[in-house]
Amino acid sequence: MSSRPPMTQKGADRLRLELEHMKGPKRQAIIAAVAEARAHGDLKENAEYHAAREEHGFNEGRIAELEAALSNSEIIDTERLTVGTRIVFGAIVDLIDVDTDTAVTYQIVGDVEADIKKGLIAVSSPIARALIGKSEGDEFDFTAPNGVKTYSIEKVRYS
Repeated sequence: MSSRPPMTQKGADRLRLELEHMKGPKRQAIIAAVAEARAHGDLKENAEYHAAREEHGFNEGRIAELEAALSNSEIIDTERLTVGTRIVFGAIVDLIDVDTDTAVTYQIVGDVEADIKKGLIAVSSPIARALIGKSEGDEFDFTAPNGVKTYSIEKVRYS
């Protein structure tokens, strides 16, 4: 296996879309905002100019971050994995909290594409590390910030 960090195909597609937006419409809007603020005169006391320049710096930094992530990652098409119900990178896992009977669904993704609000957990996160290698039907204990939780793995899928 490669030492390059893994990324799902969907994650790579999402990041490419964001990159296109940052390099295209977003960059153009920032350039226009800088030009407009510059037209207001004295740049030393021009808050709009400084805000636009700062936004420009953030945008260019994000562009560099996205380009590096996309070029350094190994893209894995999770829908082509044939591992059955064993959990590996890319798995979409339905869990039940045994104590509260609460259901939660996570997909194990690359660090750059992780977004807990969307149920995308980083492969390097403690819960993902606890899940890797387990199978549908297993139960496992996970030490969360608020104590030990026991989860039951209800379903494992890759698409």
